[in-house]
Amino acid sequence: MRIIAGQAKGRRLLSPPADWPIRPTLDRIRESLFNIVTPRLEGARFLDCFAGTGANGIEALSRGASQAVFVDSDARALRLVRENLTHTGLAGGGMCFKLTLPQDLGRIPGRFDIIFADPPYEFAEYEALLYGIQECGLLADQGWVVLEHHRRHAIPAHCGGLSRHRQSRYGEKRLSFYA
Repeated sequence: MRIIAGQAKGRRLLSPPADWPIRPTLDRIRESLFNIVTPRLEGARFLDCFAGTGANGIEALSRGASQAVFVDSDARALRLVRENLTHTGLAGGGMCFKLTLPQDLGRIPGRFDIIFADPPYEFAEYEALLYGIQECGLLADQGWVVLEHHRRHAIPAHCGGLSRHRQSRYGEKRLSFYA
């Protein structure tokens, strides 16, 4: 895993041990994601839900986001995120929170221009996650929510005030964009 573009371009990220239940976003999917969202990144606040290694939020910081907030329920993952932030020289722009989602969405401070979520394969609460983001006021005006998910998961086209406006396919994986 590496940072694809921006200030930390080319820096390799530390990976989790093979026995951890972390499944990082593939570089090609991350590259496609950021090709789509880069015009919105300069000065943006980025929320990386189910952060794992922190690769997505760190990529956002590298490309000009003003802040990235990393949320994961695993303390080991958050230690890895902090190590990767330090390794890339981007620690000043990151904040980490050990929370369980979607239950703890209300404990995340602020509003975000881009909210990215890549839950574990067994996660089944996509609607609760989308509703919670709205109920807690986490999405800034004109903000986007991006869900990475397996093709077999039933992801709603509409959820509360959010509507899916784009879906990109990468083999078995999907990126669904909501506004």
